[in-house]
Amino acid sequence: MIEYWHNPRCSKSRQGLALLEEKGAELTVRKYLEDAPSLDELRATQAALGVAAIEMMRTGEKMFKELGLSKDADDATLLQAMADHPILIERPLGKTGNKAVIGRPPENLLDLL
Repeated sequence: MIEYWHNPRCSKSRQGLALLEEKGAELTVRKYLEDAPSLDELRATQAALGVAAIEMMRTGEKMFKELGLSKDADDATLLQAMADHPILIERPLGKTGNKAVIGRPPENLLDLL
């Protein structure tokens, strides 16, 4: 089962969802802007991705600048910012077991199948 963090307003997120559905993937769709992940969930997702927190963030998002964040900020600060403001989480994102993938490009999501 893939947990898919989805923003229906995002074209890449819609493309990723369509791709996984086309491949017959079993999905749970989570509209993460409405059902924001907790700090613990974000830490677990970061570990599953195997990346620095900055790599799972939308640094071009207006909120990133408004919060005074920088690409040099420590992971704890960035993870807390994503927990408080889920708009900062890069999308789409798929998770299964202890593996996660950011769907940029959407074809990256196929690694979860």
